[in-house]
Amino acid sequence: MSDILIERDGPIATVVINRAAKLNAMTKPMWRALGESVSGLSADDSVRCIILRGAGEKSFSPGNDISEFETDRSNREQAIEYGRIMHATAAALENCRHPMVAQIHGICVGGGLEIASLCDIRICGEGSRFGAPIKNLGLVMAYPEMAPLVRLVGADVALEILLEGRIFDAREAHHKGLVTRVVADDRVASEALDTARRIADGAPLVARWHKRFAKRLRDPRPLTEAEYLEGFDCFDTEDFRIGYRAFLAKTKPAFEGR
Repeated sequence: MSDILIERDGPIATVVINRAAKLNAMTKPMWRALGESVSGLSADDSVRCIILRGAGEKSFSPGNDISEFETDRSNREQAIEYGRIMHATAAALENCRHPMVAQIHGICVGGGLEIASLCDIRICGEGSRFGAPIKNLGLVMAYPEMAPLVRLVGADVALEILLEGRIFDAREAHHKGLVTRVVADDRVASEALDTARRIADGAPLVARWHKRFAKRLRDPRPLTEAEYLEGFDCFDTEDFRIGYRAFLAKTKPAFEGR
């Protein structure tokens, strides 16, 4: 069975890091497969939301499989090659057109925290644990890996996480801004699915626009006139007509994505 699985429930796709026996630790082939899976789903207009999770309920992911360090990351040149795969996958998650929900059970540290940080909404259980103790391995979190963490929590908190290498609980993760929502451990899966369904019920073009606008607004450059005007393109969509007519009729809209 594949270490990266894709499951479909109508417009909702679930990507599973499927290596529960190793707590969903990531290998080089898994990084590549994860990026390819997300890129493929991003290109699929029938998808409206993606849930990303680890198999089982013990771990989202602890990051990289340390046993690979002797074979695939034992020196700088090997690490550069490995890093290019990891960073291409990070770019695939960052550039995914569809909203992504991280369903976090248990351990979410190191590379697992990096993956979760690239999702738009992050839901964890009260028993989840977070951190990035890579200082204990003599490892640096490279620029593309640190960027989503800094974006979420700011440079000061990111440095606190990396310099101390401390493992902390869900309450602190929520306080720091690493996770969006904390629920009881036995409600994580249902909350993630309910969230995905609420997203999928909305107009998919609007969700994609909102993702792109939020990303653009992190860039301090002034908006161009074309970018400003893009905020009004929705008024020429069929989904806008469906939406406001359904609102006036007090019925649920059935958006078509056009």
